Amino acid sequence: MNTATETRAPVNATGSQTALVAGSVVLDEYVEARGPWSAVIAAGDVLTIVDLEGNQAVDCLLYAAEDTSVRYSAAVTIAAQRSIVLTTGSVLRSETGAPLMTVMADEVGVHDTIGGACSQESNTLRYGQHTREQHACVENFLIEGSRWGLDKRDLVSNINWFMNVPVDPDGALGIVDGLSAPGKRVALRADIDTLVLVSNCPQINNPCNGFNPTPVRMIVTRPEAAL
Repeated sequence: MNTATETRAPVNATGSQTALVAGSVVLDEYVEARGPWSAVIAAGDVLTIVDLEGNQAVDCLLYAAEDTSVRYSAAVTIAAQRSIVLTTGSVLRSETGAPLMTVMADEVGVHDTIGGACSQESNTLRYGQHTREQHACVENFLIEGSRWGLDKRDLVSNINWFMNVPVDPDGALGIVDGLSAPGKRVALRADIDTLVLVSNCPQINNPCNGFNPTPVRMIVTRPEAAL
C-alpha cells in the first residue's frame, strides 16, 4: 500500500460501498484528498472507483504492466468508439488499438477524455502567479510513477473519471460541476495486467472538484469465473 492510501471505515452512508462487479475482494484502499495511488490490476480483475463525497475528479493513466511503453491512448480510444466521453462499454485502448481495460458498469454516464491533467504550469497560466506553488495532478503522476520507473516522458493524455467537460458548438471546452454524487461508482475490467496510475485531483481553482477535493475508494474484485 502506498503512503497516500489508508484502510478505514466508509466516510459516507450512501449504501454504495461495494464493488459494482461481484467477486472476491483482492484490494480495498482509500485515496486521500489530493493524493496519488497506483496498483497493477490483474487481467480479469475489476477495479471499482467510488466517488465517496461526490464531484471529485480522478485523473488516471493506464500502462501494460509487462511493458509500460504500451500505454493508454486518448486519440485511439476516442476514434475507436466515436465519442469523446467514456461510459459502460467503452474500451480503453493503447496506441496500437489493443484493449487495456473495459468499462463494465457506470453509475454516472459521462467521464472525460480531453480535459487533461492540471499542473503547476497550467495553474499559473490559467489562474495566476499566486497558484504557482499549488500541488497538481502532474506532480502526483510523477511522484507515483517513479515507483514504477516512469518519468515525465511517460506521461500521456489522461482519463478524468467523474469529470464533466462539455464542448460548446464553437469547440470551446468547459470545466463545470460534475454529474456524480456521493457513492457513485465506475467499474473497469483489466483486459491485460494493467498498471493503473491515479491522481485524486487536487485542483481548487475550478469546479471539477466542487472547489473542495475529497477522498475516493478503490476496490479490486476477482469475479467468480476468474477464481
